[in-house]
Amino acid sequence: MNFKLGFWADREYHLDKMNLSQLVAAYFQYYAIAAYLLVALMLFLFVIFSLLSGNIRMLNLLLSVVSTIIIYPLVWYILHRWVLHSQWMWKSKVTAPIWKRIHFDHHADPNNLKVLFGALYTTLPTVIIATVPVGFYFGELPGAAASLCTGIITTCFYEFIHCIEHLGYMPKSRWLRELKKLHMAHHFHNETGNFGITNFLCDWIFGTIYKKNNEKPRSETVFNLGYDDIIAIKYPYVAELTPEWPYVADPVKRQKVHRTNRITT
Repeated sequence: MNFKLGFWADREYHLDKMNLSQLVAAYFQYYAIAAYLLVALMLFLFVIFSLLSGNIRMLNLLLSVVSTIIIYPLVWYILHRWVLHSQWMWKSKVTAPIWKRIHFDHHADPNNLKVLFGALYTTLPTVIIATVPVGFYFGELPGAAASLCTGIITTCFYEFIHCIEHLGYMPKSRWLRELKKLHMAHHFHNETGNFGITNFLCDWIFGTIYKKNNEKPRSETVFNLGYDDIIAIKYPYVAELTPEWPYVADPVKRQKVHRTNRITT
C-alpha cells in the first residue's frame, strides 16, 4: 500500500525537472524509505544490545557487515541482469504485474520518480534472502541482524544514488558524473550493459560495461525491454495493466503524442 502523504500526493514527479532539495524531500517522505530506515534502526539497536551482552564478538559482527557490503553489488547485478531484464517474468500472470511495476515502467518512463523506487513488497524480502544467511553464518541471529541492517542501509544508499543519476543536473563529483553517464546509457542507449548502480565492477568482470555509446549499437528495446505489441498478443498480462495500450514506450515520442492529443481535443 502506497501512503500518499506530503510530497507524495496524487501527482507525478519527474527527476529531470527537479532539483536536489526537492529530491531529498521526496526521498525521506517515501513510504518504503521510511520503512527501511525504521527496520534498520530496530536491527541496529538489537545488534548493539547483542554486542554489549556478549552474544556476538566484534570480529563476527565485522565479518557479517563487510561480507554483506562485498556481495551486495554481485547480488544486484544478478537480479538486474538475469531477473529484471529476463523475458520469463512477463510470461506469467503471477510475475508479470511485479515485473511491470519494478522494471518495465521504470524503463518506459526513466525519470518518473514514482516508478524509480523499488517496491517494498519485493525489495525487502529480496534483501532478507540475500543477507540473512551470510550474517547467520558468521554470527548466528545477531550476525543475521547485522547483515540485514547493512543490506537495508545499502539499499537506501543505492536508491538515493539511483535518483541522483536521473536527476536533471550534472553532479560536481567526478565519481557521480561517471555513474550518471553509465546509467543513462543503460536507459537511453542500450539496456544490455551497465547493469550496476553505484558499482560497475561486476559489469567489468562479466564484460557488460560500455563507457561510450559507440561501443554498442542503439537498442530498439531500450524503453520496452522487448515487450511490444507482438509479444503482448501471446502474453497480454503486462498490456492489460498498461493504460493506453498499445503503449508508446519511448518517453520522448509519448510526450509528443500526448501534446498532439491535447491540441486536437
